[in-house]
Amino acid sequence: MIKTDILIIGAGPTGLFTVFEAGLLKLKCHLIDALPQPGGQLSELYPKKPIYDIPGFPEINAGDLVDNLLEQIKPFEPGYTLAERAETIEKLEDDTFIVTTNKGTQHHAPVVAIAGGLGSFEPRKPPIANITNYEDNGVAYMVKDPEVYRNKRVVIAGGGDSALDWSIYLADVASEVYLVHRRNEFRGALDSVEKVAELSKAGKIELVTEAEVTTLHGEDKLEAVTIKHKANGESYVETDYFIPLFGLSPKLGPIGNWGLEIEKNAIKVDNSYDYQTNIPGIYAIGDVNTYKGKLKLILSGFHEAAIMCQSAYQRIFPDKKYVMKYTTVGGVQGFDGTKKEAKREVVKAIV
Repeated sequence: MIKTDILIIGAGPTGLFTVFEAGLLKLKCHLIDALPQPGGQLSELYPKKPIYDIPGFPEINAGDLVDNLLEQIKPFEPGYTLAERAETIEKLEDDTFIVTTNKGTQHHAPVVAIAGGLGSFEPRKPPIANITNYEDNGVAYMVKDPEVYRNKRVVIAGGGDSALDWSIYLADVASEVYLVHRRNEFRGALDSVEKVAELSKAGKIELVTEAEVTTLHGEDKLEAVTIKHKANGESYVETDYFIPLFGLSPKLGPIGNWGLEIEKNAIKVDNSYDYQTNIPGIYAIGDVNTYKGKLKLILSGFHEAAIMCQSAYQRIFPDKKYVMKYTTVGGVQGFDGTKKEAKREVVKAIV
């Protein structure tokens, strides 16, 4: 039995930052995640993709943001149960909880914070009969490491931001990039559409619209695809990789069966106070929750984590009053006693 103050389900950016905010309150955290490493979507789906809306960072790669968060929470020594999915929850008579994973690992805590992002993901696969034969042998549903495609031939299918962004990125990495889309119009950002058009004119992307990939070829691994054009019949294109980017289907998974109030595949919370669910002691923060005016931004998840931790402290220590101190005044002290001292500056008034 793993015991902790706050059990965090989901080790994405919101879950990781929760460890920091809880640590400032001297609360111990343990994280559960179905993925084999911390970072959530940032590590699993697009570690090399730049993010532009993190305060203080005009631009930062998703993987670097995860590394920074892990460094930030290191003094608070969080525990991890990785590559396991939170399966069941039991509320005990003392109002604490036991959460058991699909592998039988049990966790006991007075507070549970669900920070599971959009839930677990399943790729939307195109209806190609033999596509499963080539999964991990030339077919990939997400780009984890762009260097895999260095000097390789790549066919990307899709019309959204991911298809556009990776076509642009891989134009300088792969030897050939085909972008295949069923329509002439794209759903992505206008500047990305314009960039793809420019790269197409420059011969760095082969843009194929009003078409779709219908057949995959190869014995032990992918060797070619058939592209069916709306007006011009079929063409046979030799390639090393086929990356269909038609999005991911988010699912709450077993958490959806915990008796929580669910709305459109998200957990309803009380955002007027502390992001608590309909079950006292269980909170939901980040993209997994919903309320009026909700913004699915990493920034919003960080804010919700800070508010939630204050409420969790009061739940765990109802007779104590916590006086918040800014880190610029109090510094950051880990559980091992080490402390980053705040630098004090004396400002003299001029009379």
